[in-house]
Amino acid sequence: MQKVSLGESGPEVSVIGLGCMGMSGMYGPSDRAESIATIHAALDAGVTLLDTGDFYGMGHNEMLIGEALRGRDRDQAQLSVKFGALRDAAGAWMGYDGRPQAVRNFLAYTLQRLGVDHIDIYRPARLDPDVPIEDTVGAIADMVKAGYVRHIGLSEVGPETIRRAAAVHPIVDLQIEYSLISRGIEAEILPTCRELGIGITAYGVLSRGLISGHWQKGAAKGRDFRAMSPRFQEGNVEQNLALVEALRRVADAKGVTVAQIAIAWVAAQGADIVPLVGARRRDRLAEALGSQAVRLDADDLAAIERAVPKDAAAGARYPEAQLAHMDSERHG
Repeated sequence: MQKVSLGESGPEVSVIGLGCMGMSGMYGPSDRAESIATIHAALDAGVTLLDTGDFYGMGHNEMLIGEALRGRDRDQAQLSVKFGALRDAAGAWMGYDGRPQAVRNFLAYTLQRLGVDHIDIYRPARLDPDVPIEDTVGAIADMVKAGYVRHIGLSEVGPETIRRAAAVHPIVDLQIEYSLISRGIEAEILPTCRELGIGITAYGVLSRGLISGHWQKGAAKGRDFRAMSPRFQEGNVEQNLALVEALRRVADAKGVTVAQIAIAWVAAQGADIVPLVGARRRDRLAEALGSQAVRLDADDLAAIERAVPKDAAAGARYPEAQLAHMDSERHG
């Protein structure tokens, strides 16, 4: 597994990270034993970056990762944790809390659930509109000084917020959705990060399974996020799956899978971009890790662009109510 520096001020991390959200019910039921086996397989393959949020399954995801790390070298994993999202007992979303005292509170619970004495990268999940980003980042910076946090990251914020945060403390990476069908960061956000020496950890590289090559219409049921996601809805999903079939022809010609070519495309956009793959099973993890061997030349990239042109996806990446709260959506 190759390593890359996460931004100019960040640690060395594996060129692919494991996003663990799907192991805690966000995409329907998951298997605890298989989830832990998948985390172990990722670590054994040299994946160092494990990404989670304290609100994934209301702490379930952190406890799961803590269980997977038990008996292993703590420093084998770099834990990236998002905080600040508020949820009620029914699982509904209630906004974000970025107040300094909330930062310290969230962190204390996270350390306990994970069973560790520090977090490698700590980041607000979204911008709290009622709290200046300087105050939130300043509170995390205090936790860096105290030894509880190693590095500070951001998530789903726009250029102005990125600049304001970076003026308070070095920011190692911005975590944001980036894939063949979610390319909004290319206009302003990515150039801002590159100017400031901030890396990108890209989630949704397979657009929540939509462009994995495995998705079938109507597969999302119950409390699966995709049951509400615009791109999976009737009228949109058909157009999006047609893009996947066009991409499959490119992948087939190269002798790789759709998922592998989609992940490789994200990685090919720059050494400062680390794809996070949301594998919940060892077979899907193995497929994703195979993307490292995929080399895309100019002809390949042009063929991919023809198959999935920019802005070709039907539907927004989140429901409108969630997009309204996303600072990153105010800028490209």
